[in-house]
Amino acid sequence: MPDRLSIEVGDRETTGLVYAADPDRRLVATLVLAHGAGAGQASKFMVNFADGLSARGVDVVTFNFLYTEQNRKVPDRPEVLEACYRAVIAAARTYPALVGNKVFIGGKSMGGRIASQLAAAGDATAAALSGLVLFGYPLHPPGKPQQLRVAHLPDIRVPVLVVQGERDPFGSPDELRPHFAKIGAPVEVRAIERGDHSLAPPKGGGRSVDQVHAEIQEATAAWIADRS
Repeated sequence: MPDRLSIEVGDRETTGLVYAADPDRRLVATLVLAHGAGAGQASKFMVNFADGLSARGVDVVTFNFLYTEQNRKVPDRPEVLEACYRAVIAAARTYPALVGNKVFIGGKSMGGRIASQLAAAGDATAAALSGLVLFGYPLHPPGKPQQLRVAHLPDIRVPVLVVQGERDPFGSPDELRPHFAKIGAPVEVRAIERGDHSLAPPKGGGRSVDQVHAEIQEATAAWIADRS
């Protein structure tokens, strides 16, 4: 079971969970992983990835954004989401079992977008990061390819791993690549064959969701290992 972590965000508080890495495979690396807009850290995707990555040697910290912690449906303003994420990064750095780890940040969908904005901020938090991991980056709203969320990407200065489904309505891997190519650091865009926004293959496609997600977790842990 993960350890519970109370995190102060200004005058409020949210909950984090620390998934300890398998001691026999431990990479001395922490991934702070944020949830998407519609589901918190207790969602099946988040728990599955936190469990899978920790089993592969990565210490994983998940958390609820404040609106999720307070059982609200609509995400907070970007600056509030960023402030919450910053508080979690600070808590992860000082958590006794994780002190000294290299720190990576990322998330699913909206959580990854907020992580990317922090990585692009050019401040001390950004400078201390070792990499950025994005699962299903929301390049644009579905059906609105002109509304791109890319203005901050050229300011990112850390290695980036993007895992994107070929059928993702928020942006395909081919749509992503030219924008992420403007980042001044190594970028890997990993396409998931026929994957959707949650990186799941179509039913009856020959491979299960669990198989595909396990492959992604293995590849992600290897990518982090190469930078730890």
